[in-house]
Amino acid sequence: MGFNCGIVGLPNVGKSTLFNALTATAAAQAANFPFCTIEPNVGRVAVPDTRLDKLAELGGSQKIVPSQLEFVDIAGLVKGAATGQGLGNQFLANIRETDAILHVVRCFEDADIIHVEGSTDPIRDADVIETELMLADMESLDKQANNLAKKAKGGDKQAIEMMDVITPIKAALEAGKPARTVKLDDAQKPLVKLLQLITSKPQLYICNVKEVDAANGNEWTKKVEARAKAEGTHAVVICAQIESEIAQMSDEAEKKEFLSASGLDEAGLNKIIRAGHTMLGLQTYFTVGPKEARAWTVRTGAKAPEAAGVIHTDFERGFIKAEVISFADFVACEGEAKAKETGRMRQEGKDYIVKDGDVMLFRFNV
Repeated sequence: MGFNCGIVGLPNVGKSTLFNALTATAAAQAANFPFCTIEPNVGRVAVPDTRLDKLAELGGSQKIVPSQLEFVDIAGLVKGAATGQGLGNQFLANIRETDAILHVVRCFEDADIIHVEGSTDPIRDADVIETELMLADMESLDKQANNLAKKAKGGDKQAIEMMDVITPIKAALEAGKPARTVKLDDAQKPLVKLLQLITSKPQLYICNVKEVDAANGNEWTKKVEARAKAEGTHAVVICAQIESEIAQMSDEAEKKEFLSASGLDEAGLNKIIRAGHTMLGLQTYFTVGPKEARAWTVRTGAKAPEAAGVIHTDFERGFIKAEVISFADFVACEGEAKAKETGRMRQEGKDYIVKDGDVMLFRFNV
């Protein structure tokens, strides 16, 4: 379980440039005109984690397998997308399939790069996209509500439960608020996923800036950060052009030198991954052996059997126990053997809540 993010935004805000950089491919054509991305491009990238390298070294692992992050580059939306303007509903459907939204906003001026709205204003641009997504959700809800209302009148229990979820969400959308702002109880949250609403998905803002503003942002990024904070989410400042240049470098020392010269400590990808994991409530645990050291993604708060199920459903179904060593203990003991000898390897049962960085071995029987 990694996470799958749809990259959205107006045309020419830097989505495809960012996608190409993040996936280090040229799969998405970046061009200076609207709608250059005709089909949604999907790219998988390795999640960088220095802990995995250390574990592989100590475990004598022949292979390193990082967890994966998937990006879907979706064509630029415009006003009227919900009613089919531009490339319209085709791309709204693509967004419904993702776990989260990376909303790229343009926070730079450049006379050589066309802006479909004629000027730089990331808040206005964000409003345009959000409005189109809400309109698409309203249309979808209307269709679903008509069918469910009839069933609910007939006493269908599931339809009644669904209508209890739809009613407050529909009211929020009509008031100009996305579905994610509606407070629901734990029993209702799984029902929202069945509705496949775009604005119910967590959203992370990506502020694309010029190289000069990559380290500290600018007045536009501050406005976007304030908006994100008010919405209970995050904003990440990146320079897609810098990310694009880093993607072409194979030497790590060269990358570090380039980042340092730009006033940056790390690549934007790392920032996006961290913010994305936080936003989706995800964490990482590891398995280490002579064949491979591997990172696995699991939701924060998951118990041991659920974590085992990420590897294989049989592991969860036949779960007996987990042998667990914290990352810090694994490093301090220089591997599994000494951790076991000194009592730092623990045996945990079905109720154990997995912690970020745990090194785990599962015992199961099916």
